[in-house]
Amino acid sequence: MKTIINLFEESVTKYPDNACIWEKLTDKYESSSYSEVRKEVYRLAAGFLSLGIGKNDKVALLSEGRKLWITSELAILYTGAVNVPLSVKLDGNDLLFRLVHSETSTIIVSGIQAPKITRIKKEIPNLKRIIYLDSLNQYSEGEMGIEEVFKLGDTFLAEHPGRVEEVSSSVKPSDFANISYTSGTTADPKGIILSHNNYTANVEQALTLMDIPQSYRTLLILPLDHCFAHVAGVYAFMAMGASAATVQVGKSAIDTLKNIPINIKEIQPSLLLSVPSLAKNFKKNIEVGIREKGKFTEKLFNNALKVSYRYNKEGWNKGNNFTFIYKPLIWIYDKLIFSKVREVFGGRLEFFIGGGALLDMELQRFFYAIGIPMMQGYGLSEATPIISSNSLKRHKLGSSGYLVKPLDLKICDESGNELPVGQKGEIVVRGENVMVGYWKNEKATADTIRNGWLHTGDMGYMDKDGFLYVLGRFKSLLISSDGEKYSPEGIEGALEEHSKFIENVILYNNQNPYTIALIVPSKESIRRALNEKGIDMNTHEAGIEAIKLINNEVSRFKTGGDLQNLFPERWLPSAFSILEEPFTEDNGLINSTMKVVRGKVEEKYRDKIEHLYTVEGKNIYNNSNISSMLKIISN
Repeated sequence: MKTIINLFEESVTKYPDNACIWEKLTDKYESSSYSEVRKEVYRLAAGFLSLGIGKNDKVALLSEGRKLWITSELAILYTGAVNVPLSVKLDGNDLLFRLVHSETSTIIVSGIQAPKITRIKKEIPNLKRIIYLDSLNQYSEGEMGIEEVFKLGDTFLAEHPGRVEEVSSSVKPSDFANISYTSGTTADPKGIILSHNNYTANVEQALTLMDIPQSYRTLLILPLDHCFAHVAGVYAFMAMGASAATVQVGKSAIDTLKNIPINIKEIQPSLLLSVPSLAKNFKKNIEVGIREKGKFTEKLFNNALKVSYRYNKEGWNKGNNFTFIYKPLIWIYDKLIFSKVREVFGGRLEFFIGGGALLDMELQRFFYAIGIPMMQGYGLSEATPIISSNSLKRHKLGSSGYLVKPLDLKICDESGNELPVGQKGEIVVRGENVMVGYWKNEKATADTIRNGWLHTGDMGYMDKDGFLYVLGRFKSLLISSDGEKYSPEGIEGALEEHSKFIENVILYNNQNPYTIALIVPSKESIRRALNEKGIDMNTHEAGIEAIKLINNEVSRFKTGGDLQNLFPERWLPSAFSILEEPFTEDNGLINSTMKVVRGKVEEKYRDKIEHLYTVEGKNIYNNSNISSMLKIISN
């Protein structure tokens, strides 16, 4: 057992001159070595101590990813205080709840995020000070810039030599490191208490899945408040003397996003962390780039994919059943086209690690084919977060990989009984990475951690080879009228992935005679298809034809379709309702981690759900659907 402080200090001793953090503040990336980062951390920690920040104080950190995010967290931990990392997507009441509930007394905030704090600071009862990472022209009482903290730290270090070491060495592995809030898809978000040992144990566990050589670089494209980015992107790299770069911060969130592809080329990462929403964007951008090069290149690329899919299969069985004959052809395709695609990612990318929600199988096949596999993993913040992952040395596409070590896992039925290999049930784990509990929520803690076992709320099973398959959340299960249960997330992902006419879809069946769907159409794709057919957008015919386009996509998964047998037909929608409004963070239907909040969608569209179980509603060409579709495509 050790602290994050121990982990960092050990790396400074082993790798003092290795690049630790890369940051682009002007026109190029500059690196800071492990020993240089340590000096900054000491100066900041000393500054915090001089301000009276100490044991168990709650310090919130609200900023885009940057070197100061990482050094600020380390400095907070060196004082014995607790970091409350906050998503930059939060605002208003969502942000206020976390700051009040966590009992935050100090807020460290970037310039872009500062107005959010200004609007609510008077409503935060424990707040003593605000520290700005970007200088202001003037400060109100209780406010200061980070440069002033550094100066206070320099004075403190001179007047109290050895004090930072004394305080940091008193921090115990069991002490709290973070209160990390859930995204709040149902009730109020819960504050997950993660100790120093939770983090360092999960780093050691993660490193049993894969090697991180000192030469590796990653670009931290996931927000640093993400537990996944924290462990896999920052501390796992730090433990091995490797380096991490932050995305260049723009003048706005959109500017920062635009910097990601540029920064990837500049940093030339060996490994990237991803989530499904990012993976889909990468794939779309690659396909757009291929199309722009003309019909010949597009045809060549698509043929290369088909051949690679046949050869690769699920990764572990590639080249089986005489498909090894494709190997020379794949080598040629790689030289001609796949190697050029990889240049988009800097040319040195060996693989992605995919976390978050379920990653569509087609996405996994796609990235595997072009030579930068996206190795799907599984975890949740309550497990700090990594539980399993595929790796280059051992993988099965479609699975969530094999378990970190040491970790105990069992699959349980609804009564808590352990099920045999191959049977579906709740994923339950036990290990040093399991959270301390939920902050100020004993009931939720007792419900989730029982006899040391973390009940994840996720459904899955283990196969005979030790690979974990995650099927989705129990709370989102479809339940038929005869009581059979099925997870909708794989079907929803496949519908969105395979259909250019479907933007978002939520399936629903709560002991009903058939499954229904709420569908957000892809406006531009539908308009393009109708234009090609010469259909006037403002006519009744356009509404009928647009609905038919969507129905044809759903039918691909049913008997006779090209994607039949992927899913049991009873769980495919027999009726659907067209939604005029997309799922966004603004309307609360997508949370800060870009996941659809199923409960809120069902609540908002309760009338539509009930209508779909009427005779009129089951007819997909009902007046409501036609009216909604015409409003969408005619605007």
